[in-house]
Amino acid sequence: MKPKMRTIALSVIASTMALSLAACGSDNKGETAAGDSSNKNNSGSKSNVTLELAISKSSQDSPFIADWLLKEFETETGIKINLQLIPAEQSTTVLQTKLAVNEVPDLIQYNLASAVTDLNLERNFEILDNEPWVERILNADVLSAYGNIYSFHVSQDTGMQGVVYNKDIFEELNLEIPTNYEEFLAVSEAIKASGITPVFMPYKDAWAANIWPAAAFADYAAKNDPTLFDDINANKKNWTDIPELEGILDQQYQIFKLGYTNADVLSDSYDMAVGKFLNKEVAMMFMGDWLIQNIESQDPEMNLGLFAIPYGEDPTIGASPLGGQLFIPKNSKHIAEAKQYLAFIASPEIAQKIVDEERYVSNLSDVTTPEQPAYKQEIIDNYITPKKVTLTMDAHTVVDQNEWYRNLQDHFTGSITPKEVLENWDVKFKDLMKAKGVEGF
Repeated sequence: MKPKMRTIALSVIASTMALSLAACGSDNKGETAAGDSSNKNNSGSKSNVTLELAISKSSQDSPFIADWLLKEFETETGIKINLQLIPAEQSTTVLQTKLAVNEVPDLIQYNLASAVTDLNLERNFEILDNEPWVERILNADVLSAYGNIYSFHVSQDTGMQGVVYNKDIFEELNLEIPTNYEEFLAVSEAIKASGITPVFMPYKDAWAANIWPAAAFADYAAKNDPTLFDDINANKKNWTDIPELEGILDQQYQIFKLGYTNADVLSDSYDMAVGKFLNKEVAMMFMGDWLIQNIESQDPEMNLGLFAIPYGEDPTIGASPLGGQLFIPKNSKHIAEAKQYLAFIASPEIAQKIVDEERYVSNLSDVTTPEQPAYKQEIIDNYITPKKVTLTMDAHTVVDQNEWYRNLQDHFTGSITPKEVLENWDVKFKDLMKAKGVEGF
């Protein structure tokens, strides 16, 4: 992650995620700390400051800019918050420009992994290690980079990536969840024989082709080569040095070649997925659990689940980098007041309201996680509690991955081999790292 880069987080602290399910409001020390800074400014009187908060228009449903929250914060502190809504497709460019010319907002909502790759996190943003709410955080990894906390969120649920599947179809066909690649092919064959498409691949959206390798690469590294991503980011290893990665790419391609997917993988898009599942046209898809939420919001009777990418024996599930965190630029004109806003949101009463409304997995020791949907509770029971979770490749890759996605698409045209996918990415990856000035390149 830029010069002297370390990964955003070495692992998800799964045990603390499970602990959050039973967390209660008994941390009096934490409540006192939050209370000290959430109501008034240091002088004890209300402020008349207006904070500028920059956020993508695509994130207008963020709980951190809810009307009730902004109004209550203003009532308590006198501090107003003005929203700078940035077009989604321009958000990175606009924020890069603001940071470069020192016309920075006081708060930014962004993704931590993207802030590292896009916004020069270490140079441009405040370290939040000493904020009063930090001692109440259950899982600091999802908020951290370079060994420091740079961002804030009341949730620790990063979103899990694996195979979304229709549990009813599995039950009707008497199928078990596959725990390795051979079992997955057998399950796919049985589903195909029933007249249902086993796997939906919407690879017109190039990023979707990365779900399988992103989780599988990370699981392979965690089990066989724990320093793999650090070594790649330090130019001590190449992507092509690990033949197992080539094999993982070939696995996904073979699922397509064996006829277990939709025919038009490069024409079909992600926005078709909900309908495919609702109509029982497909049984599985390599995706995150957010797809389950989208499908069940339209039909609560859908019975879906998620299992780990079965590239090898007994795989762990992939955890996405947490999105939608709040950051404070170092050059904010109102750093103290911006920190007040974070402390206000982190206060037990406010954080509990947000967590309840959003059904988050709480990341604060004195805020209780509400009852979770059945699919989410299964993920907690089957993967999070037994510590079978690994942060995906995306959490460790410190440059823009669009060229990687395009190479994955090209693989499905049959024009390049898995080895060539990695060779092409090696060249582009080194160019991007060199352009960033990363040591070793």
